[in-house]
Amino acid sequence: MERSSILKRQKRFEELEKRPIHEDGFIKEWPDEGLVAMMGPNDPKPSIKIENGVVTELDGKKRADFDLIDLYIAKYGIKLENAEKVMAMDSTQIAHMLVDPNVSRKDIIAITTAMTPAKAEEVISKLNFGEMIMATQKMRPRRTPATQSHVTNIRDNPVLIAADAADAALRGFPEQETTTAVARYAPLNAISLMVGAQTGRPGVLTQCSVEEATELNLGMRGFTGYAETISVYGTDRVFTDGDDTPWSKGFLASCYASRGLKMRFTSGSGSEAMMGYTEGKSMLYLEARCIFITKASGVQGLQNGGVSCIGIPGSVPSGIRSVMGENLLCMMLDLECASGNDQAFSHSDMRRTERLLGQFIAGTDYVSSGYSSTPNYDNTFAGSNTDAMDYDDYYIMERDLMINGGIHPVSEEEVIKGRNKAARALQAVFDELGLPKITDEEVEAATYANTSKDMPERNMVEDMKAAQELLDRGVTAVDIIKALYTRGFKDVAEAVLNLQKQKVCGDFLQTSSIFDKDWNIISAVNDANDYQGPGTGYRLDEDKEEWERIKNVPFAIDPGNMKF
Repeated sequence: MERSSILKRQKRFEELEKRPIHEDGFIKEWPDEGLVAMMGPNDPKPSIKIENGVVTELDGKKRADFDLIDLYIAKYGIKLENAEKVMAMDSTQIAHMLVDPNVSRKDIIAITTAMTPAKAEEVISKLNFGEMIMATQKMRPRRTPATQSHVTNIRDNPVLIAADAADAALRGFPEQETTTAVARYAPLNAISLMVGAQTGRPGVLTQCSVEEATELNLGMRGFTGYAETISVYGTDRVFTDGDDTPWSKGFLASCYASRGLKMRFTSGSGSEAMMGYTEGKSMLYLEARCIFITKASGVQGLQNGGVSCIGIPGSVPSGIRSVMGENLLCMMLDLECASGNDQAFSHSDMRRTERLLGQFIAGTDYVSSGYSSTPNYDNTFAGSNTDAMDYDDYYIMERDLMINGGIHPVSEEEVIKGRNKAARALQAVFDELGLPKITDEEVEAATYANTSKDMPERNMVEDMKAAQELLDRGVTAVDIIKALYTRGFKDVAEAVLNLQKQKVCGDFLQTSSIFDKDWNIISAVNDANDYQGPGTGYRLDEDKEEWERIKNVPFAIDPGNMKF
């Protein structure tokens, strides 16, 4: 019976329709327009032919018909020595190997890096969601999981960014990302984030997500330590619109690396559908092409998992499973995986948790590539799946399941102290560099603020002028180090200096690299994932210091010291 023909409604249906889940968008599959999660009817069948070391056929397409992406992947993205043997293997057999704890990650990587994009999609399609979690637990490159934070505010208030960065560093985020509400603010936001993060905990890596040339400029000046918003797409028409090609992205990646900056690409299911260039292919197949481009470019890793396009895969059947699959595929190509969970995803709290849970349980290099460390009101990335108002819930999830989700509880006293110091340190830097004054009132407000609503107004026009003048004057991280040292923030100056030293050494240009507070590198090289079933891999109970932090949430009652 058509709903429009129903004269009298059933009351439970009426009430259910008022639930937040009904504010999300859901659509039926439309494969010809790319609105299908994986294994669409138009996806190519896996194939490869190699003649004299040259790929002459790739996934049913002859070399004469290759587009730029096919040429790039064929030349750089597949380990050809083993490719024909791997392509002849049964995809279900390979899927079995992914979840079999008796098969090592090293053995799997030898197989999965010799596949074509269509073969990779086919293997992933054999796994249900639980099996994807099992495979991810084994396949992430770094043994120790982590997560990343967004640090932004809608007013681009530099004092609040510094305080929030220190706050996030104290909670355990080893990477922090900011962006701008107004593009011209980028230099001030980058400096504020770096100073604040190094105040909270030396060794935190920071970036400012802006237009690529500006982002590279900020990195070369020493204002950032890594980059990740270098976007790649899985259809040729998208990727050649203007001056973008796989080769230009590969060149850009080398520019970052040559200057000692860690970087990864960004992709995510649904981007091609949003841009209208899907070639009738499924989201996972096109994302597989993106991941192979990333591998071919030699970068350390990839931010993927729907990312800002999450609403598209989230609207079709099996879409969230497909997103977990694309994260897994990234790891199967031996790339660092920043696994999304970074975009406001749903009006439903239950569904937001569902979106997070796979990566949270399995553990990835970065469970979120942007957990908003501020309330989403101030998140200029259009909001995150989790934000600062979810901290206590997240800590309890870690505690309940005995899982390291990348952050830990921290005392109010410690946070107040760290936020205040970061704000004062930035105040000193602004004063020494002749930037618009940061008042004591602003420092005090940033120390205790929740959102930018709690901050005094700044003269944004003067700040933007100062940001441009700062670039014109050729200010670099050296000037910031001098300013901090001169004004008595010697420990922060030393932390910022150590970050610059690391870029000269380049030792952190390794897959899945992060720093601890003593600047020791933790990466897939010296902290390789060795999971092979119970008793192996990362175990929170063996990481006693972190487990103590997680289980002792400040709001837990101590039954031995109860007063009646």
